[in-house]
Amino acid sequence: MADAGALAQRYDSILSRIAALEQHPAVREAAASAALRDRQVAILERIGRLAEAVGLDLLGAQPASTPANPGPATTATTTSIAITPDASPTQQRLEAELIDRGLSFARFARVPPDYYDQPLEYRRGCLGAQRVELLCKSIVMENTRAHESVVGWDDPYHSKYYCVIVQYTARLHADKLKMALLELGGRKFGRQYYNMRLAPEEVNDALTGYSHNAVTPIAMRERLPMVLSHRIAALADEEGEFWLGAGEVDLKVCLKVREFIDAYQPFVLDCTYD
Repeated sequence: MADAGALAQRYDSILSRIAALEQHPAVREAAASAALRDRQVAILERIGRLAEAVGLDLLGAQPASTPANPGPATTATTTSIAITPDASPTQQRLEAELIDRGLSFARFARVPPDYYDQPLEYRRGCLGAQRVELLCKSIVMENTRAHESVVGWDDPYHSKYYCVIVQYTARLHADKLKMALLELGGRKFGRQYYNMRLAPEEVNDALTGYSHNAVTPIAMRERLPMVLSHRIAALADEEGEFWLGAGEVDLKVCLKVREFIDAYQPFVLDCTYD
């Protein structure tokens, strides 16, 4: 049987070949067919099952050890983050911040150009994630009725803007977010001073430094206070990891939930529909 390193290398090679093939004009046209997409996903799932059978952690490219009393499954191994020499300036900037904040693990991945045109299951396969619930997004929410004294984001308990992180499988509940922030602020201002809405694109770009589908809470231009869905926080006791955008539309990053919470101290709130 192939050793762990060889299997992980074959996994990365197949991902790279799939991504390269999708750039070929003929293949890009054919890729529109559901049959080809399904075949790609099936290949990735097959690799995942094989890796699981041999106890291989594809995220860390090391065999996963089995403790005497196994706890919740986690696929991320503890490895030191380093600046990748041939990575894009954006990725290197994110890596530098993660290192500065003391995180021990991060895995970056490039995705195909049609990533956002495909269903979640396809995206999961591109990233090698265990399930679609690990795929998350960051959005900037604006309090359009904030009290006149609330003009910026220096006070995280009374901010005009928040970077909110939710799962793709969950839908943000604006009223839940409103009430949670009202309580978080100690009800200093009444309900009439809260109305949480998606920030305009130009505001999002100016505050985060990232465009649509590339927003990440890592190394934002402005240090907006963060809200993390309680459903994502719960993943710390399950898979232990989650995927986020990474500053470029085709760049994603996998982090450990617990490390992210410890490093960025987001407000963990119930802000999605049940």
